[in-house]
Amino acid sequence: MILTSLSLINYKNFESETFAFDPKINCFVGPNGVGKTNVLDAIYHLSFGKSYFNPITSQNIKHDANFFVVEGHYEKSEQPEKIIVSAKQGQKKLIKRNGKTYEKFSDHIGFLPLVIISPADRDLIIEGSETRRKFMDGVISQGDSNYLKTLISYNKVLAQRNSLLKYFAANNTNDPDTLAIYNEQLDALGKVIYDKREHFLSIFTPIFLERHQAISQSKETVSLHYKSQFHETDLLSLLEDNIQKDRMLQYTSVGIHKDDLSFEIEDHPIKKFGSQGQQKSYLIALKLAQFDFIKAQSKVTPILLLDDIFDKLDEHRVEQIISLVDNENFGQLFISDTHGDRTEAVIKKVHQTYKMFPLEHDS
Repeated sequence: MILTSLSLINYKNFESETFAFDPKINCFVGPNGVGKTNVLDAIYHLSFGKSYFNPITSQNIKHDANFFVVEGHYEKSEQPEKIIVSAKQGQKKLIKRNGKTYEKFSDHIGFLPLVIISPADRDLIIEGSETRRKFMDGVISQGDSNYLKTLISYNKVLAQRNSLLKYFAANNTNDPDTLAIYNEQLDALGKVIYDKREHFLSIFTPIFLERHQAISQSKETVSLHYKSQFHETDLLSLLEDNIQKDRMLQYTSVGIHKDDLSFEIEDHPIKKFGSQGQQKSYLIALKLAQFDFIKAQSKVTPILLLDDIFDKLDEHRVEQIISLVDNENFGQLFISDTHGDRTEAVIKKVHQTYKMFPLEHDS
């Protein structure tokens, strides 16, 4: 699968721009603030129907405009595909495939597999468990539409249970029968999610460890663990045991929505004990493992976006990562960097076709 061209209208800092891409490597270079990352984000938008960096739709519309359009032309399985994501102030965002509007955004997820590696990924380490759950759910969902539907159903029931708990508190009342129905639904849906997460981690973790060994040249020992209350007991028991606490808090304090991933280096949390370089290597190994997993599951080679790849990584490690494209047929690659000469020097070593896109500030 390749993205052959991209058109932007009123998207972030671009008023109107069109790019025609090389099937292998494409580099956006220029000083900070010219929109290099915005181009990569537009490509991400076409795969996921949302921005990687700013999920608030209205904030992706160019200042002083009232709409944006992102249009991508692809070749997938030797067939042309045209995807358009558009949004107008005050209206619902639309995603169209070959002129037909999706009724549910979730039906589009996984159609254009994509992995992004960005400095913003550090949130996976420094932020709370929700960020890591979203990563795990995002990887699984790209190759398993039923998982995504189950997750959406779980979150709907969870929201209903939380509303009921708030109603109990506001009206000083109780309805154990309705609560029991929600508990049973959460238990059934949660078990499906837990089993799929367990299965995913059993496949994903060895891929991640192998990737990390290659990037760190086996100099560091890292680990990745799935943390879940389901390891110990079933959700129905947890919900029943914590009902008094939930009524006091007015929300559901236990469940699959509290799961987490533990990132460790030398048996210690990488958040506290890993250097910036070690954290970056960990994250890149995580994302390359995501790439491998999605490629194996979907039988489609994902597009790979490398945003500001030289950030906190020396040139040697960047060379190692870029060389993977040459060695393992990564497919299509998009890179952003502030120094065009540096990027081109590394790219030339992999013996693949490429295009450079210098971006400048508007005069």
